[in-house]
Amino acid sequence: MTALTGRIAEITAPRTFTVREHRFALPRAGQVLVKVDRIGICASDLGDWRTGPADGDPPLRLGHEPVGTVHAIGDGVSGLRVGQVVTGRLVPSFADYVTASPADIVVVPDEVDPALALGEPLGCVVEGYRRARPAVGARTAVIGLGFMGLVMAQLLARSPTSRVLGIDPREDARMAATATGITEVLHPADPGLLPSSADLVVEASGTQAGVELATAMAAEHGVLSILGYHQAPSRAIDLRTWNWKALDVVNAHVRDSGRLAEATRAALRLMAAGRLSVAPLLTHHFPLDRIDEAYRALDSKPHGFVKAVVTL
Repeated sequence: MTALTGRIAEITAPRTFTVREHRFALPRAGQVLVKVDRIGICASDLGDWRTGPADGDPPLRLGHEPVGTVHAIGDGVSGLRVGQVVTGRLVPSFADYVTASPADIVVVPDEVDPALALGEPLGCVVEGYRRARPAVGARTAVIGLGFMGLVMAQLLARSPTSRVLGIDPREDARMAATATGITEVLHPADPGLLPSSADLVVEASGTQAGVELATAMAAEHGVLSILGYHQAPSRAIDLRTWNWKALDVVNAHVRDSGRLAEATRAALRLMAAGRLSVAPLLTHHFPLDRIDEAYRALDSKPHGFVKAVVTL
């Protein structure tokens, strides 16, 4: 046998996935074939889903937050075995199978429920936390309480910080933060939000308004971490204030695959130790043939929405 037959979901038009049969090649030397069980939906893909492929371009294949099992291993690969539960930034994973480099694959500990082990976004947040370097006793704030903001807020709350303030305009997002143990939550327009009151501000909203509020809230010589994914082509920043406040501005995104894999392992260790909970955050589930509904939920954010997961 040289190939397997399965399904793959492709964006063929604006806001439209097409699920079709596909032949998946067995792994070559140095490769691993993973059978996908579920995939998280990421806001970074919303733009591609909304616009679809350009005229004359082939369909788009997305998905980079899978959990699955090792199905086949190519020659020369060590440290993995068939049947192991794995995760990582494996692309394109809106499919029954995905071929990956073993360097990008992270084994899920036995103590972690595979249904919760969406490694890629968790690794992104852990790496963002590492780069923000929250100081002991720091006053912290997280602006934007989506999935990544809520995970970051949990990490900060379990650190030796003196305050973790969650900020979001959506009432249900603030309620989700409270459910995960964040006791202080406010609307962005709340008069209780004081300027220059946070030693570390994590901007996780991906919006212009979020950047502006983070700039205002950051204390002198504080840290402003940009964790949110900004889909707009540009943002206006108050560079004068950044300069005057002597801020350390951190781009919290991670491009290095090795660094992401190590951060993902750290996140899974936290889950195995019971120090990070994502179960309440995986709020909407859809089968592969309803993947467009998952993206519509992400786009419109119905009441109670935090993160959508596609199951295979």
